[in-house]
Amino acid sequence: VQLQASGGGLVQAGGSLRLSCAASALTFRSYAWGWFRQAPGKDREFVAAISRSGGRTYYADSVKGRVTISRDNAKSTVYLQMGSLTPEDTAVYYCAAKRQGDSYTYGYDYWGQGTLVTVSS
Repeated sequence: VQLQASGGGLVQAGGSLRLSCAASALTFRSYAWGWFRQAPGKDREFVAAISRSGGRTYYADSVKGRVTISRDNAKSTVYLQMGSLTPEDTAVYYCAAKRQGDSYTYGYDYWGQGTLVTVSS
């Protein structure tokens, strides 16, 4: 199983980025998907998740209204559209796949390698 995250980079405060996570060697539609982030010196935290059907999405309070998670089963790819970025959003962003369970903030089975997002003030 491989999860390839991409789309990170340097952006000014107030800007936008779209992260992508392409999956291979698993049945993409059978998994719920999440995005997490880890800022320097901090623990990894939940950002957003999307259900297997795509009908339900979940967001951390810190990003709600600024971030949209989506999935494209045909492309085996999950996206994280981020806007109104602030320096506090600077972190390595990880995608993750979850086969079973009701919680969307933990219990993920597979993790991507991460993509760095840096927001300058």
